[in-house]
This record gives sequence, C-alpha cells and structure tokens, in this order.
Amino acid sequence: MANIFHVYHRVLRWLMKVAGVRQELVQIQPGTTMNFWVPTRNPKKNPNPPVVLLHGFAGNGIMTWQFQVMNLARNYAVYVPDFLFFGESVTDRAERSPEFQAECVVKGLRRLGVERPCVLVGFSYGAMVGFRLAEMYPDLVAAMVVTSAPTVLTESLSREALQEIGYKSWSDYLIPNTVKGVKSLFEIGSFDFPALPNWIMEQYVKVF
Repeated sequence: MANIFHVYHRVLRWLMKVAGVRQELVQIQPGTTMNFWVPTRNPKKNPNPPVVLLHGFAGNGIMTWQFQVMNLARNYAVYVPDFLFFGESVTDRAERSPEFQAECVVKGLRRLGVERPCVLVGFSYGAMVGFRLAEMYPDLVAAMVVTSAPTVLTESLSREALQEIGYKSWSDYLIPNTVKGVKSLFEIGSFDFPALPNWIMEQYVKVF
C-alpha cells in the first residue's frame, strides 16, 4: 500500500505549480542544501514585499503552509524553506541552533535573488527562527507575523510548559516515533484536531 503522504505530496507539487510556486534546491555551502518553494513568476516585478513562511516542527514547509501559499501567491512573491533536517534540506554540519537555521535561510534567499525587506511569518519553531533572523539581519525584515511561540523560551518557561503537557523533554514531544506520540503532538498543538485512524498516524511516522 502506497504511503498516503507520499501520494499527497505528489498532488501537492501540482497544486503548488498551479498556485504559482515551484521547488528549488539551493546550495547554502558545501555539504548544506536547503529546499525552497519559490515563485514561478519574476518576483522583481511584484511591488509587494516578499513573504517568507517559516514552518514548525510537525512537518515540512509546504505541508505546513499549503493553504496560505495558495492564497498569498496571487499577490505576493512567496518563499517557503524547509529547515535543515526537515523535508529535503540536509547538512553535514553539527549545528542545530535557530541561529544557524536563520543564517541558512538568509543565505538561501540571497542566492535566490531576494534583496528587499521581507514579511516573515513564523509558526512555533519557525517563529523562534524568525526572531533570530530579525535580530541578525534587521535590514531584511519589514515585518513579522508570529503564532504559537514565545519571544524567548527561558528555562523556567520551558519547564512549566513541559510539566503542563506531561513530557520530560521537548524531543519526546516534538519528535514522536509512535502512533500515540503523533496523536499527542497534534492534539496538544492543535485546536479541535480531528480523530484520525491509526494507519494514517503510522504512515505519518514513516514519512516525517
């Protein structure tokens, strides 16, 4: 039986092409490649600021932002990166920090010809990367839209949040490897998440 997420991703590529974005792998540096979804039309002819959509932990860029892309791409040059270790973005470097992710996103945008200040839209982990990006490259940020993230995740706030959701570490919660873990991730992180059969959750674990 084909994995439903592999099948849907093929359909999603077609939908994104219709919406006006395409996939492009960008070499950030030797050993580091970042996957971006980028405009199919010449972005320099668009008078509006570019929009950069930064995803959270539970998936890749285009799975997270597919519906927003289909609406925003009509009027904006939209860029959707997969963070390193997500989707098709890879590196042989040991860095794992939001600062390193932000640095690679900016290098990728520069290589794609993005020079104007952008609107950053960050969800969860993507918002944390966005905050670091705005601190490190203020000239590249015109505005930010943030959801589901604190401006700073302190030790005390982290401990309180983990206690509230019943986990000992963020990796246990954010990187599930069981059906139960995936259900917990989406039920805690979503409002009124629909009940899905276990076989869908099993296929999600295999893909993500």
